[in-house]
Amino acid sequence: MPKQYLLGMYEKAVPAELSWIERLDVARESGFDYVEISIDESDARLERLDWTPAQRRQLVRNMETTGTLIRSMCLSAHRKYPFGASDPETVRRSLEIMKKALDLACDLGVRTIQLAGYDVYYEQGSPETRARFEENLARAVEMASRVGVLLGFETMETPFMDTVEKSMAYVSKINSPYLGVYPDMGNLTNASFLYGKSVADDIATGRGHILAAHCKETVAGRYREVPFGTGTTDYEGALDELVSQGVRRYVAEFWYVGSQTWREETAAAARYVREKIDAAFARAGR
Repeated sequence: MPKQYLLGMYEKAVPAELSWIERLDVARESGFDYVEISIDESDARLERLDWTPAQRRQLVRNMETTGTLIRSMCLSAHRKYPFGASDPETVRRSLEIMKKALDLACDLGVRTIQLAGYDVYYEQGSPETRARFEENLARAVEMASRVGVLLGFETMETPFMDTVEKSMAYVSKINSPYLGVYPDMGNLTNASFLYGKSVADDIATGRGHILAAHCKETVAGRYREVPFGTGTTDYEGALDELVSQGVRRYVAEFWYVGSQTWREETAAAARYVREKIDAAFARAGR
């Protein structure tokens, strides 16, 4: 009988020095179904966009050997190279990164790319940066539509796109089956404190357009490296709405921070998040 949902492991949950076969093995042994690869703004991870065909084939063989697949990509490199940047060279680089990320996704079998919801990050936003963001987002979605890879906005920690409702404004403008929302329920919880709108009500605005979701622990004003079970994330509100919408792919987003017991913590994270998702399915009578 097929699983009701799949749970992915965020790549940064384990030490960066692991080989890919070790990383994939740890994910499976810890109770995850797949791995989400990270392409962030660091040189080391950006270099992955220029992997040779042989390197890409080797990673596919590693997936076959371990039985653990890479099926989504967190593309946060656009924080440094955003679509809305004022510098034309940065914009050119943003579109080059998008093209190369889509090529890599196709070679690895990745189905979904999570986009960072920033018009700009290291400069001040403006009507001009927002206009450029929309223009270049349309170009990115056109690229994705040609190769059949889905793009989904992550709801971020900045006011530009910290809610599903704000993400949906751009999804509606672009109006493509290849652009949706890939929300972070921790970030949404923090936004709910700011705006007074429940996480469930915000997620409801994306019905029919949510591709997957990040399960992440947060506390007010802190968005990273909060251990599962110690924060304020509204898992119940988020997951009840997501399950009812038919969302069936989730990723546990957490970070390796140097702990000697990281293997045990990785397995504990999988158990914790699964308990939350399983409870939502049970409340839905599924």
